[in-house]
Amino acid sequence: MATLAATAAAAAVARVPPIAAQLNNWSLGHGSVRVSVCATSKDAEKSFQKTVEVDRLIDMLRDSNSKELEKLIVENILSFDENFWIRLAARSDTCKSDDDKKDYEELATSVMSIVECVVHKTREKIESSTDVLESILKPVVHGDEEISWPPRDPQAIVLMEREMELKDQEGQLDEGFLSEVNAQLRQAKEDGDKPGLEAMLQKVLQIYASKMLSKRSYAKKGSEILEDESFLESIIKAPEEIWNKMLIDGLTVGKGNISPEALYAVVKKRIERTLIRTEGGSYQQRILVEYLQGIESRAEEIVQVFQGKQS
Repeated sequence: MATLAATAAAAAVARVPPIAAQLNNWSLGHGSVRVSVCATSKDAEKSFQKTVEVDRLIDMLRDSNSKELEKLIVENILSFDENFWIRLAARSDTCKSDDDKKDYEELATSVMSIVECVVHKTREKIESSTDVLESILKPVVHGDEEISWPPRDPQAIVLMEREMELKDQEGQLDEGFLSEVNAQLRQAKEDGDKPGLEAMLQKVLQIYASKMLSKRSYAKKGSEILEDESFLESIIKAPEEIWNKMLIDGLTVGKGNISPEALYAVVKKRIERTLIRTEGGSYQQRILVEYLQGIESRAEEIVQVFQGKQS
């Protein structure tokens, strides 16, 4: 415990500004002193609040049984930083009995063990999700070649879809996988020089959304076929590249008999159902809702174009 505290304390001391720099602040005049005092006061208040929060967490950890302890640690995994260990060491040092000190040492050992286990499992999960994504992209990625999109071989997308179907059956298209795809997509967008990779990752999410949303149909009500629901489901299953044609052929502004209002209504209903059936704030929920909103936005664009031609 003492070693842990010493390490954490050393790291904290390393960030304290040299005394010469502190003296320089005093030479800048009374105005600077007032600003410095004000800033110090705010820092002290923030530090005190942080200590209160850490103390509350430590008390909760001490009062929990083994099952509750693991749950608490997982829920507060980002709280086990340098400040936590320094505070835990400080509370151990102020104990009046050896029994209390022993309790703190055992708590520290348990917390460290569980934190290490959680971090290890997280790393394994990330590695596994990376492997899943790599296997899905294998048909369209050729060594160190720059990724071109769409792929030169149209069959590559079919192979991607088959691989995703297989991974779905194995239960590997989970939140960890979606997190990995989103992380790589975000990085590709930030880099700005990999349009092929960005388009390919977008395609992965589109295929995922299409497959997940197509698992449940609302196009039948008894023996009756609901045309608007059936039309939406046909778009959900289709590649994004042919949405325009499908919308022109299916909507009343084009060649079809589904009104835009009817399509918007079933899209809204499907979004509501998706929000109910998926975990709030999950990658799955966001991806599925964005896919449905993409269909709605595309329909609105088509309608605007046709209405512009008619006016």
